[in-house]
Amino acid sequence: MIKVKARGGESIQQMMKRFKKMCEKEGLIKDIKRQSYYEKPSEKKRRRGRKSGLF
Repeated sequence: MIKVKARGGESIQQMMKRFKKMCEKEGLIKDIKRQSYYEKPSEKKRRRGRKSGLF
C-alpha cells in the first residue's frame, strides 16, 4: 500500500506528483491499464514469451 505524508510546506500538487511517481515505480499504472480489458490466455502466453525472449 502506498502512503504519502505531507512534508513541511509541501503543496497538494507536489504530494500528488510524488504519489504518481511512487505508483509508476511500483508498476501499479501498468497493471491497471493491462487489466482494463480482457486478454485471451493465448495472448498472455505470447506476451510473457516475448518478454522472456523466447519468441
